[in-house]
Amino acid sequence: MDRIKILDCVLDGLMNRYKQRVPDVEGILSAMRNEQIIKDDDAIENDHIAFRTIGVPHLGIQSFEKIFTHYGYEKRDYYHFPSKKLDAYWYAPPTDKHPRVFISELRVNELSHTAQTIIRSYTAEVKSDPVDKLDLNDVQVVDQFLHSPLWRVPTLEDYNNLANESEYASWVIYNRYYLNHFTISIHNLPKGYNDIASFNRFLERHGFKLNTSGGKIKTSPDGGLLQSATVAEMIEATFADGQQQKISGSYVEFAERRVLPEYADLPADQLKRHHRRDGFEANNADKIFESTYRSQTKS
Repeated sequence: MDRIKILDCVLDGLMNRYKQRVPDVEGILSAMRNEQIIKDDDAIENDHIAFRTIGVPHLGIQSFEKIFTHYGYEKRDYYHFPSKKLDAYWYAPPTDKHPRVFISELRVNELSHTAQTIIRSYTAEVKSDPVDKLDLNDVQVVDQFLHSPLWRVPTLEDYNNLANESEYASWVIYNRYYLNHFTISIHNLPKGYNDIASFNRFLERHGFKLNTSGGKIKTSPDGGLLQSATVAEMIEATFADGQQQKISGSYVEFAERRVLPEYADLPADQLKRHHRRDGFEANNADKIFESTYRSQTKS
């Protein structure tokens, strides 16, 4: 099996579990089918998928990115989020049919001593880079890795202590490498639904709650990238001590990439991915991170 076919299978595994875990995905797709925006789910273009990691030895971006670069992804722009103490990169896919990948990482060394101690009490269980041990050409091995814990289940006390300082940290310490979100490309949808403002109205009409941090529509300074997102669904989490609490799971994002000025005269049926605004925007992403934050979920 060649690397592209392996990648297809890995992505299928990620999406299948993500759909099971995030009911909003099927809810949105069902509403789109019912309004005949799409005929079937294959008509959706996945703009990008995103993962959260922790910046400690053997883990973080330097480890996780190896999975995707193995399948032909190319590392692109760096982003820094000072207030959230995060770094990130995005990765360009090997073909236009594959989603971009966005990987972020918590700058653990910038947290309080207490938070660092909690995090390292879990991540210290990882003694070497786990990706180095994987046969990345074995679909089942990679799929299992992406859906398996790397450290023990946290206690509720540790989770809440982390959440009070970094909700990103608490999300990762419980959810590990679960897919954080996938993104529907809005610009490829039929007229009346192919801009973020219209699609947001469609979502709210069907009862989906949108992230309001920085406004429902997050827009890049050049006006070329517009994004919105649902608020993360709450999941019943069981902690190490047997206690349960509802916490943020994953969510769905939406992206409108406008045509670059130099291609403005191209007929719509000739537009390809490279004719549109590429990459990401730090300020947009900064607000979308908050889809899992209590300020949005009101938990």
